[in-house]
Amino acid sequence: MSVTVSGFEWRHVPLRLDVERWATRRVRKKILAVVHTVTAGQRLLDAVQLLAGDPRLQVIFTVAPDVFSHGVDAFLEGTRALVLPWAQAVNISFDLALAASHGSLHELHAPVIVLPHGVGHNKVVSSPAGGAVPAAGPAERGVYGLSRQRLVRDGTVIPAAIVLSHAEELARLGRECPEAVPAAHVVGDPCYDRIRASMPSRALYRKALRTGAHQELVLACSTWGPQSLLGEEWELLERLAADLPRDEYSIALMLHPNIWNAHGEWQIKSWLTWLGRAGVQVISQYSDWCGAVVASDIIVGDHGSAALYGTMTGARVLTTGSVKAELDPGSPMAELRSFAPRLRADRPLRRQLRAPAAAARPELYARVAARLTSEPGRFARRMRSLIYRTLRLRAPAARLVPEPASLPVTLDFGVPGGAET
Repeated sequence: MSVTVSGFEWRHVPLRLDVERWATRRVRKKILAVVHTVTAGQRLLDAVQLLAGDPRLQVIFTVAPDVFSHGVDAFLEGTRALVLPWAQAVNISFDLALAASHGSLHELHAPVIVLPHGVGHNKVVSSPAGGAVPAAGPAERGVYGLSRQRLVRDGTVIPAAIVLSHAEELARLGRECPEAVPAAHVVGDPCYDRIRASMPSRALYRKALRTGAHQELVLACSTWGPQSLLGEEWELLERLAADLPRDEYSIALMLHPNIWNAHGEWQIKSWLTWLGRAGVQVISQYSDWCGAVVASDIIVGDHGSAALYGTMTGARVLTTGSVKAELDPGSPMAELRSFAPRLRADRPLRRQLRAPAAAARPELYARVAARLTSEPGRFARRMRSLIYRTLRLRAPAARLVPEPASLPVTLDFGVPGGAET
């Protein structure tokens, strides 16, 4: 049941005061999932799916203001969830809000649990106008997700709980925003757990990406922005497609959802048409990308999360993108980029791809992988426990086990407007 107010469809059920007259199921607690971007929404699903099977709870979604919010409506439509307009969500009290980004969280009437939307906290960013604190004078800089300008407003820490993946992040949070340390909880990393659970099925993911037993799978990964692989190294993608022999190599390309949603899927597919028809497999933005990481022999990555997750699989990781990417010097990503070989488009690619196999130092990659989570395999259990403690409810007794990733989905460039496969 809904009504249109000021152009927005406001929901009455299950929110109005006399909801018992209208709702089929009377719930004890209402949870708001706050989706800023598609990436944040994907991470939130890792959390809200932990509540499946509990009839005491109602989860409602909303789209928070964000420069990368394009694409979120389509993402949520695919979940078939109940979605509130933001203008209504900020005028209702909830028992809990879950978010994986920080914008406008101070407007909510609920205790907020904030998760990271990537692997750890790596990027150094400036405080934007309209952020957690009013802009005054030069913009402050800090580690995204750990800095005071994202976590504090009017002297008060906004989140009731801040989810961390590794215990070492507590020290980093203490340097950036010491008043937020009491709100921090080391919970783990759902993608790490999903990748580890998927490793025994590596052959299935390789088959889904059409990689033969005698081929090496090269996964090129681009985060968003001008300093990314796609932003700075387009020639490298063309060289990979043109120079690598297909009997030895299979090539896949994975782009950050912000790229798809900033430029539009039609435009991205148009730009990638030649690469797709040259045999490069482009992974859909709606695909579970963890399986592609598991399947890879070589990962060519910039400062995005995929390269970091590659350190746990045994893949050879080579770096690309801008050498000026703004990273926290104490972050796992900065450590990885300090020793991983850099792939150069102006040198023979095949020789570079083979060189790391002989010169690799597995202990360095293992050290970075150990920094991704200090709670391996325990995200689901610890995250569910945190949610239920915040709700002041007893958690279900059912044991949670990390699930393997679903098979990768790629785009078809065989015909114009080809479907996903």
